Amino acid sequence: MEKTSLSILKEYWGYDKFRPLQEEIIQEVLLGNDTLALMPTGGGKSICFQVPALLREGICIVISPLIALMKDQVENLRKRNIPAIAIYSGMSHREIDIALDNCIFGNIKFLYLAPERLYNDMVQERIRHMNVNLFAIDEAHCISQWGYDFRPSYLELIKLRELKPKVPVLALTATATPKVIDDIQDKLGFQSSNVLSKSFRRENLAYMVFDEENKMGRMLKVISKIGGTGIVYVRNRRETQEVARYLLNHGIPADFYHAGLDMQSRAKKQDAWTSNQIRVIVATNAFGMGIDKPDVRFVVHLDIPDSLEAYYQEAGRAGRDGKKAYPVMLYQQSDRNELWENIDLSFPDFQFIQQVYHHLCNYFQIAYGAGKGLTYDFDVVDFSKKYKLDVVKTLSALKFLERDKWLALSEAVYIPARIKFEVDYQELYRFQVQSAHFDPLIKAILRAYGGVFDYYVPINEFEIAKKIGKPYEEVVKMLRSLQQQELATYVAKTDAPQLQFLQPRVDYKNLYIDTQFIAERKAIKEEQIKAIYQYLDGKDCRSLSLQHYFGEEATESCGVCDLCVIRQHKSGVSESIEKKIQYLLLEKPLPLHDLIEAIEIGKEEDRLKVLRSLMDSDTVKIEDELYHWNAF
Repeated sequence: MEKTSLSILKEYWGYDKFRPLQEEIIQEVLLGNDTLALMPTGGGKSICFQVPALLREGICIVISPLIALMKDQVENLRKRNIPAIAIYSGMSHREIDIALDNCIFGNIKFLYLAPERLYNDMVQERIRHMNVNLFAIDEAHCISQWGYDFRPSYLELIKLRELKPKVPVLALTATATPKVIDDIQDKLGFQSSNVLSKSFRRENLAYMVFDEENKMGRMLKVISKIGGTGIVYVRNRRETQEVARYLLNHGIPADFYHAGLDMQSRAKKQDAWTSNQIRVIVATNAFGMGIDKPDVRFVVHLDIPDSLEAYYQEAGRAGRDGKKAYPVMLYQQSDRNELWENIDLSFPDFQFIQQVYHHLCNYFQIAYGAGKGLTYDFDVVDFSKKYKLDVVKTLSALKFLERDKWLALSEAVYIPARIKFEVDYQELYRFQVQSAHFDPLIKAILRAYGGVFDYYVPINEFEIAKKIGKPYEEVVKMLRSLQQQELATYVAKTDAPQLQFLQPRVDYKNLYIDTQFIAERKAIKEEQIKAIYQYLDGKDCRSLSLQHYFGEEATESCGVCDLCVIRQHKSGVSESIEKKIQYLLLEKPLPLHDLIEAIEIGKEEDRLKVLRSLMDSDTVKIEDELYHWNAF
């Protein structure tokens, strides 16, 4: 029986039907059309490229900047017996070489690549020899300078078109303005415009925005009143701990999360929140990507996000089960001021970027004319402290250095230790006989890890140490000794970001940086912040504001956001005031003071407003300073 999209969905994922828009996207891909799909966070984007790729001969290449998410997806595919691998910063040249060979000669169905991998000539050349059936570009907004999370490495993706001009491209993102939508298609070389999107309206989300002096107290009220589990977003790592401690002191099970934690701690905290062992996770924006917890009842922002795109994504982690949920933003005037002041940190001047480059080369002891292709673990906090630089400003400088192809910087991600034996079984056995000290270690590896002669296999040194009854430090020493004797390649674990130099070191005075581009990006950022201010100061409907920002034509108010609720309340109050005025004036004419005092509904300004409206329509008239109900 011929396989269909639905039969693949049922066979590998166990679902009987697709979510909204998934089937239409898959159909476009199967027709070979370049497609841009706009789907909300948690809308099932991965299914849109995984299903058609499984229906076609060849391999699907998936580009994603989120290494942790790539690893999760590879693991989930393997659990379904779908061959998949990922290549990202931190892997050795030999590891990448073997992985790419498997994509050409093996049965690999999905290759996940971090975009900066395309800086590598070897990766490009191997892709040329692959039987590729689809390019899937996740977080596609990152390619646009008009977007909120522009990543220079995404500009390399046009090379995929040059390598495989006939292979269709599926670009996926949760948020994009009309300008970004056009830019994505242009930068990815779409044959013709083809956009499929869901409405940006989330009917079950009641957006709330409050100018609040006591943000902590208001947050506590929100969490206590709404109930269930939720996320509190803050701007920096210190705040995550302070807010989590505040919630714990008020009897709410909470924990904190940020990118500075080691991988094991992050996974433990995330699992505790996902399984409802804790109610609230207090986090920086490092938390949330790839998390599909359906029963999140609230997302509280204690700081204003950098853009409406970021806010929409983070707020959208609430209510994925379709039940009512509350994204709540709490801010003060000082927060608004800080948002604007941070622009200067995000767009450093040319001299500062030169300074960062010079210090960076010295930090890693790179000689002039050397360094091209070298990759290092990189702790930006340690680097900034050593040279007395602002961390945010330094990260911004690194981004512009990456844009002009001086370096590539990946996100922090846990990469486990790996080993591969570089000799055949017979030679390794002879070594075991001659070196009894290494025999238990080698046996433990061969018993626990398959494919170690062919691939780099992830290992756990602590588990090995436990099995052979030796200290962890001695096991690591022995593994390094095997490498020194060229019997194996051992790569130690890391959870640091990876920094790669793409060009030989030059004198900082000869450093080329596109300053015009920086000025353009700064202007874009200013417009994004102005859009946030407009959202905060809105008078109509929060959902409509977001829909209009993303270019969606809509006129119907949501009826559940704070502005709609206030308007409905005022409407109800106005109606009651009008009925009271009619009752009083039909009984007898009254002077203004007596009439207003007798109403006792709403504020005085509301009573006067309704009275003026009734007079404008001649429903109420004034004679000899007495107000009469005009019965016509």
